[in-house]
Amino acid sequence: MKILHIITGLGVGGAEQQLRLLLRHLPVECDVATLTDAGAVAHGIVADGTRVTDLGMAGNQDVTVLPRLARLIRSGRYDAVHTHLYRACLYGRVAARLAGVRAVVATEHSLGDSQMEGRALTTGVRALYLAGERLGRMTVAVSPAVGRRLHRWGVPRKRIRVVPNGIDVDRFRFDPAARVRTRRRLGLPDTAYVVGGVGRLTGGKRFDVLLHAAAQLPEDVAVLLVGAGPQEDELRRLAHRLGLAGRVRFAGEAAHEESEEEGGAPALPSLLSAMDTLASPSPEEAFGLALVEGLATGLPVLYTSCPALDDLPADARTNASYRPSDPDSFAQALYGLRDARPPNRSAPASVGHYSITRSADQLMRVYASVVPGQNLEVNPR
Repeated sequence: MKILHIITGLGVGGAEQQLRLLLRHLPVECDVATLTDAGAVAHGIVADGTRVTDLGMAGNQDVTVLPRLARLIRSGRYDAVHTHLYRACLYGRVAARLAGVRAVVATEHSLGDSQMEGRALTTGVRALYLAGERLGRMTVAVSPAVGRRLHRWGVPRKRIRVVPNGIDVDRFRFDPAARVRTRRRLGLPDTAYVVGGVGRLTGGKRFDVLLHAAAQLPEDVAVLLVGAGPQEDELRRLAHRLGLAGRVRFAGEAAHEESEEEGGAPALPSLLSAMDTLASPSPEEAFGLALVEGLATGLPVLYTSCPALDDLPADARTNASYRPSDPDSFAQALYGLRDARPPNRSAPASVGHYSITRSADQLMRVYASVVPGQNLEVNPR
C-alpha cells in the first residue's frame, strides 16, 4: 500500500509533529505533500527518509494548487490519500477526486466547540468543511470528543473513526541528568518549584491564568512556558507587571531531539524533566497531547480541558486533576502540589493507552477499510 499524506504546512506544531511520529511507525510506503511552509518538521521528515513535496501555495484561495496536487497524486499511483488540517483537507479531497483516488482519509486534529485551528467556527467555515468531507471515505477524530463534535456538525457516525494521538512513551521518561542540565541552561535554581505550560502562546491557551496564579505563590515558584506565538510580548509585559519577571522563563519552541546535543534549545522531554508540575488552563482542547507527554515524564498535571484524559476511566487518571480556568483555583492546587512533591517520577500505566504504536495500528485498520482488496495484518494492542 502506498499513501500520500497532505498537510497544510510543516512548521512546528502539534499536528505536524504527530504526522512525523506516525510516519516512523506506519508499515506502509508514505510520501508527504505540504501546501506551504516546508519548515522545521519538513526537514525532520526528510531526515527520517520520507519524501516531502512543497507545493508553494500562495494563500487560502490559491486554487492553482489543485491541478498541481492532482498531478502529484496521479503520478505517484497512490492507493490512498490522507489529509491533515483544514486547508489541506479541503484542497486534498478535491485533488484526490480529480486524480481518480476515492480512498481518502482525513484526520481532524483541532476541532473545538467554538474554533478550529484558531479560526472561529462560522456558518461558512462549517459549510465548506462539510462540503469537502463528503468527498472522502473516512474522517479520523483524535478523540471521542472530536468525534462527537463532527457528528453534531452532520458527519455520519459510520464515516467517523477515533484514532487518538500517540506519543513515544520511552522518549518521555524522566531523565534526572536532563533536569539538572536544562535548569542550568535556563537559569532555574535546583530548589525552584517549576510550573510548566506547553503550547502555542495564544489567548486561547490562557497562560495568563498561570502567571496570575504564580503571583499568589511563594517566591520559589517559577513558571516555564514552552512555545511561541503572538501573545508572547503580552505575556512578558504581564509577568513584569505582576513582579514575576525574574521567575518566568520563555523557552520558545522546543528543539527536535537531534539538535539538543548541538548546543541549541532543549528538546521537549528535557524541558518536561526540568518541571515539577505541568498546567493547562486552556478551556478548549481537541486532545491535550502535551499533558499526556507530561504524564509520561511522571509529572502531576492540572488541566481545564483534556479529552485525552476525560476519555480514560476515572481510576486511570493518576496524577491528573481538573481545575476551572481561573487563577485562584490553579494557585490553590499548585500550592498543595508544591508541599507534596512526589518521591519519584514514574509514569502511570495509563500513558500506554496513547502509545504511538497503538495509534499506528489503529490507523492501519482505517486504511484497510477504505482501500479495496486490502486485508492488512496489524498487531492487537
